[in-house]
Amino acid sequence: MTDKLNIFGVRHLSPGASYHLIQYLEEKNPKCILIEGPSDATAIISHIAQKDVKPPIALLAYTTELPIETVLYPFAAYSPEYQAICWGVKKKLDVRFIDLPADIMLKLRQERGKEANEAAGEFYMFHNGLYDRVARQYNEDNYESYWERNFEHNLNAGTFREGLGFQSSQIRDMVVDKEYEAVPYDFSYNLIREAHMRREIQKAIAEGFKPEEIVIIVGAYHMAGINLELPSMSDSELNKIPRATSQLTLMPYSYLRLSSRTGYGAGNNAPYYFELMWKAIQKDKLSDLPAVYLSKVAKVLRDRGNNASSASVIEAVRLANALTSMRSGSMPVLKDLHDAVITCFGGGELSPVAEAINMIDIGTAIGSLPEGVSQTPVQEDMNQELKRLKLTNYKSAVAQDLTLDLRENLKVKTQEAAFIDLNRSTFLHRLKVLGIHFAEQVRVSQDSATWAEKWVLHWTPEVEIEIVEANLKGETVEIAAAYELKEQLNECTDVSLAAKIIRLACECHLTSIFDNALSTLQRLLVDSNNFKETANAAHELSVLIQYGDLRQFNLAPLIPILQQLFLRSSLLLIESSSCDDKAATSIVQAINIMELISQQQYDTVDVETWQKELHKLAWRDDLNTKLSGVAFSILLEHNLATEDDCAKEVSRRLSPGVPADLGAGWFEGLSGRNRYALLSRVPLWRELDKYVEQLDDDEFFRSVVFLRRAFGDFEPNQKNSIAELLGDIWGTGAENTAEILQAELTETETEKLDELNDFDFEF
Repeated sequence: MTDKLNIFGVRHLSPGASYHLIQYLEEKNPKCILIEGPSDATAIISHIAQKDVKPPIALLAYTTELPIETVLYPFAAYSPEYQAICWGVKKKLDVRFIDLPADIMLKLRQERGKEANEAAGEFYMFHNGLYDRVARQYNEDNYESYWERNFEHNLNAGTFREGLGFQSSQIRDMVVDKEYEAVPYDFSYNLIREAHMRREIQKAIAEGFKPEEIVIIVGAYHMAGINLELPSMSDSELNKIPRATSQLTLMPYSYLRLSSRTGYGAGNNAPYYFELMWKAIQKDKLSDLPAVYLSKVAKVLRDRGNNASSASVIEAVRLANALTSMRSGSMPVLKDLHDAVITCFGGGELSPVAEAINMIDIGTAIGSLPEGVSQTPVQEDMNQELKRLKLTNYKSAVAQDLTLDLRENLKVKTQEAAFIDLNRSTFLHRLKVLGIHFAEQVRVSQDSATWAEKWVLHWTPEVEIEIVEANLKGETVEIAAAYELKEQLNECTDVSLAAKIIRLACECHLTSIFDNALSTLQRLLVDSNNFKETANAAHELSVLIQYGDLRQFNLAPLIPILQQLFLRSSLLLIESSSCDDKAATSIVQAINIMELISQQQYDTVDVETWQKELHKLAWRDDLNTKLSGVAFSILLEHNLATEDDCAKEVSRRLSPGVPADLGAGWFEGLSGRNRYALLSRVPLWRELDKYVEQLDDDEFFRSVVFLRRAFGDFEPNQKNSIAELLGDIWGTGAENTAEILQAELTETETEKLDELNDFDFEF
């Protein structure tokens, strides 16, 4: 019976396989087509073949319970399986998938990773090495060039099926015993799959199809396993195999993801190039492919301002043909074309042409599906929201900017149109909460413009997968986002995280979560004694309150909580400032946050208490000196310290008796804020100059750690101003001194600086 079966072994994503397969189907004129693929996805085959489906697409199987596991079956327009499906559906034949059902595939996949060991690694190196040996025997640099030259370019009738079948059977014979010993799980997994495929073939025969009326399409490696003399899987055996709760759906895919360079390895690292090959084969113009490819590379180079003339294209075609002649090929393979591009366009270097090569090898194509085709509830809701919010044009593989104005548009007639940007913002924030990377928010130029938002929108296959995974959390984007925040809230023990969830709930317009998060925040606030956490929590609420009624959300309950958080943070400042320099970095950030809140919410929070605590920190000697410098700088900004106070404090902090690291650390804190205000205080620089001058070598080296850090963030014009100040102090002339200090270092000066590299700064 096996002899009567029409088995066609393919390489996935092969235009040559598709060409020969269609010829084979036309010759055999079957009544039933059986294809390697999850058998429970047979109902989706009619969707795959719909006229409005635009490859690349993928069949996605996923678990509906955590941990999430997925299996992808990608199709390009030139995939042999896709071409067979379209051919069979068009002729109204019985077309089925025959591999293990997806729920079994997913369960076995969860177990499969447990077999990683040294023997497995050695086996796969041996297996892959066989293909390399085949390439070397044919005088090719790699297997891909061998494959393209001997299979993709060979359109002679009958050669593909017989040639690939023979090669695959030989390799299988060489690896099967080693596979059994080294990776018994993978070995068993293949046997189980093939037993199930034989079962499905027997089922089709039992339903009345004659063996000669059936065409079976499988990966070439499995051709030997589709032997009906071997036992098929029984009902009892099938029922014993564990399954995972799962679902199947179709999703758009992309050439970028399809490329084996970015994850999916199916013998196709240049999907757009192979699309060009498929189109050339269909037009019976395969010999034109080198000129088409090289012309497209040249266009990309010209579009980027590089020189790539028509004459260079002609020379590149000639060179590619010469290279393939050296290997007795009929036409150039991709490796030959790459070498021609590098030589004729890149002057022998890859870097000038690498981007252009990638563009034409991989491409930017992304598939699409008509509305309603095999979608989960969240996918359907996502598409409806994109249409409602007029964002469908942003479903593109090319990133696009979107600027939003959250204010009501009074120039339009409908409420939907008046608040479309606000509704877009709500939707995009919900996606962000769900980890759906369709949109990334970027900072707007006007930090005070709470009504403005800027996003970068970019659609990828990963986005489709993330949408499907969100289906585990709810049937709509809104419900799923609410579920995600609720889960975060249940595990929340940090007052700043609770405040962040409140902000997210507002941005996502999720009232129920907002109320629950508010209760959690109030509970955590009672026991909070962490200055950084309370300051960050206060900042989250301050940002929200700045929105006012912009987001149409009742923010009044936040005001008393912000007041409590701000007061608590103020009173925790001194205690938190008794820390080392490493911890001081995050304390400085929290101080800056508190100072920002005091300015933005000055009529709401207790600014007086905050400034009193800053005053204590500024004048204390037993706390971290960097933090004392930061506090004193803030006092200067608000004129809460006089010029005399400044002179006295600088003299005291930078006196000869103060250890170098403490004095320089204080100056680092002082200089970290309003530098322009410091530049106007000449006594400060005079005292700093005296301080550095009186240091011995060891103390100087220690102070350099802090002083270099302090001055490292100064702008060039600020450094120039400091040089001019020092020129006046030294009596050497402002302009002359600035010019000398800004000049390129001499060899001696460079050597002196290099000596610092040998100094042990771990003190």
